[in-house]
Amino acid sequence: MGIVLAALVVLEPTQTIQAVDTSPQAPSHESTAASKREPHLANIRQLTFGGKNAEAYFSFDGDKLIFQSTRREDGQGFRDCYQIFVMDLDGTNVRRVSTGLGGTTCGYFFPGGRRVLFSSTHWSHPGCPPKPKRGARYRWALDDYDIYSIHVDGKDMQRLTSTPGYDAEATISPDGRLIVFTSIRDGDLDLYTMRADGTGIKRLTHELGYDGGAFFSPDGRRIVYRAQHPATPEEREAYLELLAQGLVEPSHLEIFVMDVDGSNKRQVTANGASNFAPFFHPDGRRIIFSSNVSSAANKQEGRPAFHLYLIRDDGTGLEQVTFEGHFNSFPMFSPDGTKLVWVSDRNATSPGEFNIFLADWVP
Repeated sequence: MGIVLAALVVLEPTQTIQAVDTSPQAPSHESTAASKREPHLANIRQLTFGGKNAEAYFSFDGDKLIFQSTRREDGQGFRDCYQIFVMDLDGTNVRRVSTGLGGTTCGYFFPGGRRVLFSSTHWSHPGCPPKPKRGARYRWALDDYDIYSIHVDGKDMQRLTSTPGYDAEATISPDGRLIVFTSIRDGDLDLYTMRADGTGIKRLTHELGYDGGAFFSPDGRRIVYRAQHPATPEEREAYLELLAQGLVEPSHLEIFVMDVDGSNKRQVTANGASNFAPFFHPDGRRIIFSSNVSSAANKQEGRPAFHLYLIRDDGTGLEQVTFEGHFNSFPMFSPDGTKLVWVSDRNATSPGEFNIFLADWVP
């Protein structure tokens, strides 16, 4: 991949997208009683019903959620790939804010709640990206995503990246000045920061392997992220072979923290499991994340369970948070720390269904 000049920003001509109201046609949003084994979670509410719904994140004022979903605007069936939506905390007033074209991922609010960030493949192809052949292992495709900013009403879309290949997994600092994201622009999957307008690109990671899923700390001084760095010649060869095919196989991920300038990198987990979707607790000293560290393969379905865990940023004090379902991930605390939103397959009515849940956080 060619090197992109740090000062380059591509702002496409203003594009208006109709913000479509897709309020869910679903069972009532009744509270779900928490398991006695989940004492941190009270008043659990299911916000979506059916299809695949993922990566729900609070606005900086804590009043709304942005998420990705396969739902259709007419309520008839589901899409083959994700679009980006916003909704109120009770699951109502659902509106699509992305184009409706291509595949999208990783929506995130700017401070102030008037603009959002997301990644999309629609510029290179209007259809859904082809699904990779995964075989017996989980792999995801490094499709030709670019990062976009758009007003929540679907107006004034700006293209912030324009390099060939994967630019995605973008989130925004609390002061709204910096965006952290994963890119393959220099030939490997590394973390970068850029200004909110797409300029001033800076590479933060340089070790061979995947670095991604980054979020800023509440004070904006640090970044937490997930990484997989091949350690042996065989692992490096396998990683590079998949990378050349536009694939990554995240079977072993660990959680890391670093300063916002890329210095002071420190590994938080070292359990050999698949640890991902880390997010700082509002106190800035603890991290919540998803992992299969305590899971034995399900004897009937042959798959491990992913649950939420809380850990101190020095790697001590590991505590399991969720126990229900086989998949719990993408956790995020509300800015004031009183609520937790996450994705789970609990209460699923069909295979492959994931929904968004909101709970009051009990310290």
